[in-house]
Amino acid sequence: MHRAGTLPAGARPAAAPQREGEEEEQGSAAHAPLPCRRGRWPGRGGRGAAMAAEGGAPPPGRGEEEEDDLGYRLFPDRKKKPQSFLVRSLFTFHNRCQLMLRMSLETKIDCGNVFLDPYAQLLLAAMKQSGCTVFNDRHFSCENCDGCVSGGFDSATSQIVLCQNNIRQQSHMNRVVAHELIHAFDHCRAHVDWFKNVKHLACSEIRAANLSGDCTLMNEIARFKFGLKAHHQTCVRDRAIRSILAVRKVSRETAEKAVDEVFDACFNDLEPFGRIPHSKADARRAYKDFLNRDRYNANL
Repeated sequence: MHRAGTLPAGARPAAAPQREGEEEEQGSAAHAPLPCRRGRWPGRGGRGAAMAAEGGAPPPGRGEEEEDDLGYRLFPDRKKKPQSFLVRSLFTFHNRCQLMLRMSLETKIDCGNVFLDPYAQLLLAAMKQSGCTVFNDRHFSCENCDGCVSGGFDSATSQIVLCQNNIRQQSHMNRVVAHELIHAFDHCRAHVDWFKNVKHLACSEIRAANLSGDCTLMNEIARFKFGLKAHHQTCVRDRAIRSILAVRKVSRETAEKAVDEVFDACFNDLEPFGRIPHSKADARRAYKDFLNRDRYNANL
């Protein structure tokens, strides 16, 4: 669910935290799909801002000759004034969305063990270590979206959009939060050109599909998709292509070419997990390894 685009006029502004004395960084290195950058959590919009989203098939009947809005048409609430608390409570699924978000991000107790969703737990720790601390009220927004997406990352405001009308189960919320946090992590650590470079968009989509749990065996079985040979890679490729087509007015051939050109490098970029977390148990082990890696580096 990753979509990129310039924030339209009238969208809600939101100031994101930024380090003192930090200057605007431009450009990207040509030798890597996502050139390295660390410790920046920008909140200024502009022509380089972009929308990234996780969801299903692209809307039908879309001509490439139309002006590309870079995915913002899928998130109409980005253009509107915030609704009153009463309206949100009575006439939308806002409260349900907020509750499920808290269940994804806050401590839970199960059989005496206290833990967070392990995917979100690791990603939040990695974001903080990279200088981009995530605050629930500031960096998440529950909104109504187009029916083909479940969420998105708005680089103009450094916000993750959760589609309250499309997310109905806690397991779905967990996957969307993890998917979008991977986009946010890429935005924090690398010079991602969401606006002009479709290969950068493709790379982050590949990483999000690969590491968020989107393509676990159980999720694929639920979609009635089966395969024995390299099925995980096939799922990641297909979902990355679908995500690009949903937010960019490009041909399927262009989306497939962008994904294929960066697939090997981006599929094997496993940061911050260090492995492909095929299950929550894998994600918990990855989190423990992440903490131990920090302790090892601190002792060097």
